[in-house]
Amino acid sequence: MILVVAATELEMEPVRRRLGGQPACDFFVCGIGPVEAAVRLGSLLAASPRRYSLILHCGVAGAYVGGGAELLDLCLADREVLGDLGIEGNGRVIPLPAHLNVSVEFTLDISLCQQAAMLLPGCRKGTFVTVNTATATADRGVALRERFGALCENMEGAAVVRVCQEHAVPCLEVRAVSNLVEDREPSRWRFAEACQKNADAVARVVPALAATLA
Repeated sequence: MILVVAATELEMEPVRRRLGGQPACDFFVCGIGPVEAAVRLGSLLAASPRRYSLILHCGVAGAYVGGGAELLDLCLADREVLGDLGIEGNGRVIPLPAHLNVSVEFTLDISLCQQAAMLLPGCRKGTFVTVNTATATADRGVALRERFGALCENMEGAAVVRVCQEHAVPCLEVRAVSNLVEDREPSRWRFAEACQKNADAVARVVPALAATLA
């Protein structure tokens, strides 16, 4: 059984339409932000009587300018990082001291990522950055891209991956780019189209992976 996770009903509703008749998956809206995502998903996995063979986290993302992804591209995460966990100084986030032993980077299942990439020709694969505060300036976007070598940002991914690690459930993350990370200009966003593109991708991936995980 695959659990499809998205932050909002707006992102999930097109997925439900495409996969509503798929017996091999459940759907779960985890809420916005890493805290809400971790609490809700962690509670579900702790209480659920069924064992999921895969968590497929999906939705939209903001692509970093110069990071390799453009509007409406599909992106697959091979690594998630907590982009703003640290010490803020001069507009930059400085990592916490090493002796505190705080994890900010999480690697996703390489085999699942490779399988998904084969099912999604042309998708971009790389590092996703999870933030508590969505980036609304070009300068901050450049700083995060350069620090992590990242494709795009979101607000839940690293939390979902960390919860999956805690419960020993493989995790895959796919997102469609709804906007570029630049000085905030909502008139250029393509949120609805990105949600549909995300749903199309999930509808290709879930049946194929469900057959291999059965």
